[in-house]
Amino acid sequence: MKSYLYLSLIPEALIASMLPPEEFGTYLAIGTKKRTRGEAIFFEIDTDFKSDFFNLSSFKEKCVPHENGEPKKTFYLSIYRVLENVPLNALKNLYLTTDNGRVLELKEGTFKPETDGDLHLYQELAPVTPFIASELNPVDFCQFITDKKNSISVPTLAFVELQLHELAKNPDSPCIRDLPYSNIDHLKDNLKELKEKPDKITKTVIRSVHNDILFRMVKNGFFIGDHQTLKYYPFPSVDDLESKYYAWWRSAQTICFRH
Repeated sequence: MKSYLYLSLIPEALIASMLPPEEFGTYLAIGTKKRTRGEAIFFEIDTDFKSDFFNLSSFKEKCVPHENGEPKKTFYLSIYRVLENVPLNALKNLYLTTDNGRVLELKEGTFKPETDGDLHLYQELAPVTPFIASELNPVDFCQFITDKKNSISVPTLAFVELQLHELAKNPDSPCIRDLPYSNIDHLKDNLKELKEKPDKITKTVIRSVHNDILFRMVKNGFFIGDHQTLKYYPFPSVDDLESKYYAWWRSAQTICFRH
């Protein structure tokens, strides 16, 4: 049987498994007896990547079938400083799993940052998990957060941009449409401060968020990068979600936001 390597983002971990990506995602979300529920986001990783940080020499020997022939579902290689020690060129496709086990595969794409001056809302996924409002587009935001010259930075960051609708241009707008964020007035205050204070480029809206992703609020896609490189995994259009990926999309609509 083939062995796979996965980089899990929630929680951050390097995991070997004999399950292919879709089965692995379902297992992470609901287990074997469907007694647990939880979203999962993970990358498949090139099994030939080299590392001085992880002990990769034994995973193919230990990630073997059980005595009854069942595949080994998870073999954890690391749960500490995983993201920063997996080279970005080893990342393959990204998989999004809803809390009832539906899996959506995203392939890498090309990102072109907008230049319209809109404000942005980011949910950081790993290694830290705040909600951040910013005037920076995703490319500049990643470079800023991973800049070692800043007093607070991380070596590598995985994050997603979320919808702000009319608030992206006008934080005072009374039209919030379907924005589900808790304490919307606090969010608007943070956005207004970014508009009013040119020296402010980011504002923390929520310091830490539970492992919930509002898939229905994804604006463009998912990002992972360091100070030199940014990889982008575009989210499908609403038309494609409602046709090609209907079962996954219907499942994603049920997710509630908690913090």
